[in-house]
Amino acid sequence: MRMSKMVGQRIKETPRDASTASHIYLIRGGYVRPVSAGIYSLLPLAKRITTKIEKIIREEMNKIEGQEVLMPVVLPQELWEESGRAQTVGPELLKFKDRNGKDMLLGMTHEEAICHLTRTELTSYKQLPVMLYQIQTKYRDEARPRAGLIRVREFTMKDGYSFHVNQEDLQQYYTKAHDAYENIYHRMGMPNVVSIESDSGMMGGSISHEFMALADCGEDTLFISPDGSYKANREVAYSKLNYKKEALLPIEKVHTPGTKTIDDLAQFLNIDASDTCKAVFYRDSSGSLVFVNIRGDLEVNEAKLKKALQSPELSFATDEEILAIGAVPGYASLYNIDKSKCRIVLDYSAAESTNLVVGANETDYHLKNFNYTRDSGCSDVAIVTDIATVREGDPCPLTGEPLLLRRGIEVGNIFQLGTKYSEPMKVNYLDQNGKSHPMVMGCYGIGVGRSMASVIEQSHDDYGPIWPMSIAPFQVHICALNIKKDGIREAAEKLYQDLLSKGIEVLYDDRGEKAGFMFNDADLIGVPLRVVISPKTLEENQIEFKTRDGKVNERVSLDDVLTRIVSEIDVRMQELEAIH
Repeated sequence: MRMSKMVGQRIKETPRDASTASHIYLIRGGYVRPVSAGIYSLLPLAKRITTKIEKIIREEMNKIEGQEVLMPVVLPQELWEESGRAQTVGPELLKFKDRNGKDMLLGMTHEEAICHLTRTELTSYKQLPVMLYQIQTKYRDEARPRAGLIRVREFTMKDGYSFHVNQEDLQQYYTKAHDAYENIYHRMGMPNVVSIESDSGMMGGSISHEFMALADCGEDTLFISPDGSYKANREVAYSKLNYKKEALLPIEKVHTPGTKTIDDLAQFLNIDASDTCKAVFYRDSSGSLVFVNIRGDLEVNEAKLKKALQSPELSFATDEEILAIGAVPGYASLYNIDKSKCRIVLDYSAAESTNLVVGANETDYHLKNFNYTRDSGCSDVAIVTDIATVREGDPCPLTGEPLLLRRGIEVGNIFQLGTKYSEPMKVNYLDQNGKSHPMVMGCYGIGVGRSMASVIEQSHDDYGPIWPMSIAPFQVHICALNIKKDGIREAAEKLYQDLLSKGIEVLYDDRGEKAGFMFNDADLIGVPLRVVISPKTLEENQIEFKTRDGKVNERVSLDDVLTRIVSEIDVRMQELEAIH
């Protein structure tokens, strides 16, 4: 490709609304252009990169016997009503009526569509397991798109769905898919991607993993042990806290005026917040009051709480609702409440710690030395589980070492869906005896544009992106300086044609711009290998050969340059070969 013909202008200024490296360089480098909030057009440079990402994805999916299909973006709402998600998914699901008044929607994910497809095509255990995947446009009506391609409304995604006769078969395939994902990110040139335990969220299912590209701009909070043996998203992470274990002391009522908060209470009694118990009240999806107890120095993890309650939504309760069960806002505890009027959930920290300070359910009074098993009167109905939000420095549950907090961009996810969709949508198979069973499903997604942006977040400098060889828009960038001088154009043209004849992807700057302007553009484009042909080097029958990452900067004879380039490409591609 000659730069004189390539569509996409480089921009000198940083866009006002861009704060992340990927957003800045994708705009400045002429890769993408915004059409509306969270909606972008891809220019030729970006399209070349995403095409290579998709090729890697296809190769790895085909290796694990995936079969590619293509499902529509526009779907009838009735499919989502079959699964039960039409009313449970929020406003990010864009719904509309077609000209005939039929309820339709834009697919943000395709579980319902794949169930509709497979329930007529797969009928026998002999056909299973099967994995079908597509690379298709999705639409998610995000309230706050941000960071360029990292959080958008319209995006391209690879989503795959596997179908199995039982959970054991799914587990075996899930492991293969996990390995394939690690191959994909390695081949794409993203070395700092970690697989972490995660919450399934609206997707449902029991087990899920997210693949997180570590980056300071990431929206997700991760906790990782120093040795890397434990990795989890904040939504599901847990730690190995030590709980106070003392001989049980007699309960004692104390006057604590004006101490509605944990901080005020701890200061008034001159104790640590970890010696107190916090009371938090919610309403669940069914409208029931939920009374949550957790040690005073900890915060409730609402994702864990939703899972414990099997409630997709939670809202805070009002003071009137709290008073109705015999509790007093700001001074509430499990002491003498009407347990029949609420659901009770305790974090392990509240259930297993001894001699805590809790509210007395009387304004300006607290109880010292409260012990759950002795004093609550609700151990027969309470849910005791982990609902605490992990903090940086909390002890790792595996090693005991302080957990490290990291930020990450979710570039892929895999789920063990079970029969969440197949059962209500009647995706069944017949076993050896002719008996019908719902298929057990897995789900596997990768964001294509987000992956491209995440590579930049992990691989850039102050001047632009540094593309890995496997997905770079071009492999070699020829910069011809003083192109009108004797021999420069001829040498550049010959090298350009020689490289093309070898099947090497070349970007040739034939514009005749000044050196500084040309090199600034080259940095913004980020091609891995750069050849500079100038009058000075040509006098010595040489070219300047350098790499965008700065690891190579040398003079090479014109006679040897083709061999040198081919060798460097081969080495870099070998470094990015699959790891499994």
